[in-house]
Amino acid sequence: MRRGVRGLAVVLLVCASVIPAATAQATGERRAGPRPITQLFDNRAVSDDARPAGADFDGAGASLSARDLAAAGWTPGRALTVQGARLTWPKRAPGEPDNVVADGQAVRVHGRGDALAFLVTGTTGQDVTGSGTVGYADGSRSSYLLTAPDWRRGPLATKAVALPHINTPAGQLAEQARLYVVTVPVAPGREVVSVRLPRAAGLHVFAVSVRAAARGWTGSWSAATSGYPSVGPWTDRTLRLVVHTSAGGPRVRLRFDNTFAAAPVRIGSATVAVQDAGAAAAGSPVPVRFRGAPGTAVPAGAQAYSDPLDFEVPSDTSLLVSFHLPGTVPAAPVHRLAQQRSYVSEAGDHAADATGGAYTTVITSWPLLTGVDVGGGPGSVVLLGDSITDGDKSTVDANRRWPNVLARRLLAQTGVPRYGVLNQGISANRVVTDVYPGDGVSAASGGVSALHRLDRDVLAQTSARTVVVFQGVNDVRWGTSAARVTAGLREIADRARARGLRVLAATILPCEGEARCTAAVDTERTAVNDWIRRAGVFDGVLDFDAVVRDPARPSRMLPAYDSGDHLHPGDAGLAALAESVDLRSL
Repeated sequence: MRRGVRGLAVVLLVCASVIPAATAQATGERRAGPRPITQLFDNRAVSDDARPAGADFDGAGASLSARDLAAAGWTPGRALTVQGARLTWPKRAPGEPDNVVADGQAVRVHGRGDALAFLVTGTTGQDVTGSGTVGYADGSRSSYLLTAPDWRRGPLATKAVALPHINTPAGQLAEQARLYVVTVPVAPGREVVSVRLPRAAGLHVFAVSVRAAARGWTGSWSAATSGYPSVGPWTDRTLRLVVHTSAGGPRVRLRFDNTFAAAPVRIGSATVAVQDAGAAAAGSPVPVRFRGAPGTAVPAGAQAYSDPLDFEVPSDTSLLVSFHLPGTVPAAPVHRLAQQRSYVSEAGDHAADATGGAYTTVITSWPLLTGVDVGGGPGSVVLLGDSITDGDKSTVDANRRWPNVLARRLLAQTGVPRYGVLNQGISANRVVTDVYPGDGVSAASGGVSALHRLDRDVLAQTSARTVVVFQGVNDVRWGTSAARVTAGLREIADRARARGLRVLAATILPCEGEARCTAAVDTERTAVNDWIRRAGVFDGVLDFDAVVRDPARPSRMLPAYDSGDHLHPGDAGLAALAESVDLRSL
């Protein structure tokens, strides 16, 4: 089940295929000093669709389609940002060597950061795992373990991008090819100077870079992509999204994610402003830029950060983030349950409008925008959860989710750092099962599993310090055993702690009275909670079950805290959860 990878913090674009035994040349390369990865390329992965025999990625004549890569925005020499790591797709023509088969080669890499990320895929028909080492400027080394999923059979839920075809000499197959980004930890604070690749038959590496730590930034707001539904379609429209900050700061940057997509999306312009009321700004919206340009194209599966902007972001305040979509967008990565009204304009670029007159359509989701960071601050607490964390049944537009209440508590005290609070809840999400399959246009909006989204939604979040895991009720309600849920929670704890995060877990709330919350389900829920309290796996436990349960009938929620559906707390219950948190545990 495990798709996570432990080890270092660098980014590699990787793939796997069957290869012959090491040659004398490869042995010589292992003994040589570190070299740029482009000098080590010895395999051809990409072919021209008109000349599919020009590449042999897997040893059986199959290859990636250059046309499909271009359609996804993965063009030769294109710099991509995935999970916060900047890497470059090889600047090679179809049929030229564009990747290295991992056989212990030393790759020259420079930088300080928090992760080593690999964009990987395998062609052996199964996961390919191998260990390597990272070299540091002070002469020290650390080891890592890297697993590359298979390019034709690996999980769609964790892929960076999926391409619709595979080229073969006999013709093109309508079968998806997958590329993956896998991150592993590096020693904090040390300068990376080299990476020794694994010796693992079938592991191909396209690019490598150190993911820089987000020093000087605190995550103030975030939303996890829950699916990829049809929208609009939006053509020449401006979206004005209302988001509520936790921490404030003197600078701001925005993050857009094209998660689960098959094609790039173009952002023509973007602005940020403090909300006045509805779609109206309190003052003129301020333009943001992307590497000096007013807009950017975000490739499929990648993300874009705006340039830092001197803009005073108030804490506990609603912002308007507006961005123009000049092309046609028929589907988009979306966080479905916003519990917040946002807006879509009439035709035209209205990102700079201070008034809300052009914004005539209301939406209750957050498309494309996934993060707002502020300058300075102590870092962030990430809340990994389901609909209860997402705020289902809280008052719309009122910011009464329990993460909002927790953020206000942190702002009102001085005993612990005033962390930013990042809400990574997804309604209907589960620990071990994908509700949305991770690819394709779909009405499913429950996201991929917590295990499959952990790297993107927790480990790659800006300046994450602590993660609170509050999930499991949807698993047991849909028949997953307590043993599988606790195994998944243990894996989350292990992977997060390997990255230096503090890990807290919250117990599952009672839900008697909801249709799926039978006595058998409550038995599994209770077993999960007993394990959370007693296993000693986490750095701390938030006993949310004890906070809201009815002492006279522990399998149900106190009526005062129940929203009415017996599964989700209302505003009072959500506030009780947040008020129960010992802030020192964060």
